[in-house]
Amino acid sequence: MSDKEVFLTREGLMKLEEELDFLKSSKRKEVAERIKIAVSYGDLSENAEYDAAKDEQAFVESRIVQLEKMMRNVRIIEPGGDDKSMVAIGSTVKLKELPDGDFETYTIVGSTESDPFDGKISNESPIGSAVIGRTVGDKITVNTPGGQIEFEVVEIV
Repeated sequence: MSDKEVFLTREGLMKLEEELDFLKSSKRKEVAERIKIAVSYGDLSENAEYDAAKDEQAFVESRIVQLEKMMRNVRIIEPGGDDKSMVAIGSTVKLKELPDGDFETYTIVGSTESDPFDGKISNESPIGSAVIGRTVGDKITVNTPGGQIEFEVVEIV
């Protein structure tokens, strides 16, 4: 992960802080104990428990480094900011799919918090990046893995 800005809501930042705290305070100790027990079994060259514990230790340490780096580069976004004239990160936008008229509502968040099933899409996703900077009434064409889709921005919340 590069040193690019990480866009998070306050809720998203709290979740990352909780995960980091859990990894540092609990998971590290748990993995260290597993390694200690596996070492007590003797021959490490054919010790599957030791190998698994070391792999998990590497994963935990890597995730801690990743989370710390993300937190150094975090930029808090406020959902539904004051400016409703243009779509920005943190905006909730109602889109009308053209020509069939189906409506979709998305909140634009950073890639760390995206959850399309919960209506949260990344500012880096095809739709998210296409709507950033748009205003009500704008028509956009989005290249998706399933082909091109045309939308109209109906409302910015």
